[in-house]
Amino acid sequence: MTHVSIPDSLVVPLEDAATGITALRIVFVNVFGLTHADGSWTLVDAGLPFSATLIRNWAEKHFSAPPEAIVLTHGHFDHVSAAKELAEKWNIFIYAHPQEFPFLTGQREYAPPDFGAGGGLMSLLSPLYPRGPVQLGDRLRPLAEEGTEGGAGAIPGWTAVHTPGHTPGHVSFFRPADAVLLAGDAFCTTKPESFFDAAISQSPELHGPPAYFTPDWNSAAASIQKLAALNPTVVAPGHGKPISGDDVASKLHQLAAQFRQAA
Repeated sequence: MTHVSIPDSLVVPLEDAATGITALRIVFVNVFGLTHADGSWTLVDAGLPFSATLIRNWAEKHFSAPPEAIVLTHGHFDHVSAAKELAEKWNIFIYAHPQEFPFLTGQREYAPPDFGAGGGLMSLLSPLYPRGPVQLGDRLRPLAEEGTEGGAGAIPGWTAVHTPGHTPGHVSFFRPADAVLLAGDAFCTTKPESFFDAAISQSPELHGPPAYFTPDWNSAAASIQKLAALNPTVVAPGHGKPISGDDVASKLHQLAAQFRQAA
């Protein structure tokens, strides 16, 4: 699989990703709290099964009130599992791209994983991972279309970017004011197919999305290219450590070029 090396000088601690971002790592996946100018906040993604209490305790430690909403980058089990329980506890809505709705409304499972893709223990174990369908019920709402200012589920100061490939309705989030990117699983900063890298060492390398759960490689390549064109200076991924610095954009452009060739 393609990858681009990341020097240690670009890696920053998860808790110091960028101003206004509070993060929690749950085994091998990250969730984020985005604080707004008025002091309110939005939860981006909702972690693994049985992580609702962990997320709620973290939120109570770092924020004075529940979030305004939960916004999902996509509906895979490691990003959605605590969403319904948290939304009901906090009495808030969950927003996702409309193309994710079949997987979040009990209609469809995601495609079976390719357990041979990318190598590594995470790939080999992937047939055991939940594929849905998840049923978020009446808490679910459609995220406003890309480029819409102030639409449903919009995160103040952030732009939703449709980045399909890993899933049909995958979205990333970009803050133009300081070029901060929440990549979701559009790409990772560690090798997501390796349990040792993803959950323990998190060795810094730019990789594409988790190979075992990515059915559309051409769209995934186009999405990486789309995010590279934003020239981010900070990246906070769904898997791996944040990276920050003037060289982040050039590294992402390298990954985009390699990934498009491979796809």
